[in-house]
Amino acid sequence: MKRPPLRILDLCGGPEQRGAAHGRTHATDIRAYLDERMQLVTSGLWSGGPMSAGAIIELAETMLPAHEAHNADLFAEMSAMAGSAGITPAEAIVVGGFTDFVDTVRAVVGGEHPASVIEDDCTAFIVPNDRAEGGMGLFAQTWDMHDTATDHVVLLRVAPTEGPSAIVFTTVGALGQIGMNELGVCVGINNLTATDGVAGVTWPQVVRAALLCETADEARDVILDADLAGGHNYSVFDAEGAGWNIEGMPSVRPVTKLGADALVHTNHTLSPETQAVQGQRTGVLQDSSIKRLKIAREFLDDDGLGVEDMMKLTRTPTVCQIAVEPYHIESSGGAVMRPSTRDFWAVWGLPSENDYERIEFL
Repeated sequence: MKRPPLRILDLCGGPEQRGAAHGRTHATDIRAYLDERMQLVTSGLWSGGPMSAGAIIELAETMLPAHEAHNADLFAEMSAMAGSAGITPAEAIVVGGFTDFVDTVRAVVGGEHPASVIEDDCTAFIVPNDRAEGGMGLFAQTWDMHDTATDHVVLLRVAPTEGPSAIVFTTVGALGQIGMNELGVCVGINNLTATDGVAGVTWPQVVRAALLCETADEARDVILDADLAGGHNYSVFDAEGAGWNIEGMPSVRPVTKLGADALVHTNHTLSPETQAVQGQRTGVLQDSSIKRLKIAREFLDDDGLGVEDMMKLTRTPTVCQIAVEPYHIESSGGAVMRPSTRDFWAVWGLPSENDYERIEFL
């Protein structure tokens, strides 16, 4: 289904100003998205058994200190967003950091990760400078989620009073999911299912903290040093061509350096350390992740790859997910970044049916 152009929200000033603008602009949408995610946990779909709304919020409240300790300004932005949207900071953790939050839920209550609601099917890839057109490396990915999430996609253009400006692909109520800053540092993600969740900091704040960095090496260290709540794979890349992949679990974080070939990651762990703390995956979903990894690696085994190639790969069948029973996973959008020229393109909805838009920094 063809969708309208991306919704773009400009967030300027200090953390309270940025958060208030986010919450005020999308208050109704944020509350609706929160209701959807609360229902997934209260019903037991994500927790392995029914869980009361009160218990959910109590658990989210235990994670607030980790967020504030991790980055006080970003915590203030999230809290101001919550206040303007009419929700609490704990509820902001549920709506914004849901896939990490449920890793924490399952670690606390001992529940399994039901296959019917897995939302972890992004495909991310970094093309090194030497394999890219004009020697200008590229980062790109689809952002895949349960199809009800697509309507909540929004693009943020962030211009803080301190630190670099950034363009951030995300959903309403979340600080950030994929992005590039004005210095050319790119950050992307794939969800991973962790069995070692803790009451730590959720991934949207980690992404935004990494986007405050000047280099990919610095962004890598921000991710490695964070008290992660749950499992995500993080890919970082910069204008000088440095790149890293981090399979970030709360207890282990193996790192892979970008070399001569493209770095590709989907939704299953590739390292023995992370495989040891990965939640069980159904055959169908594991097969999808393996297929997407193979398709992307084969596609990117070439020289002179350009922006149009990145867009084509995000539109390729299987990589571009179309919602079907029983999982209802679809590619809710995509992003392509060329950090050496500070160019950022994004699409809302299925890349195969919609047009990428070039986004300017504020």
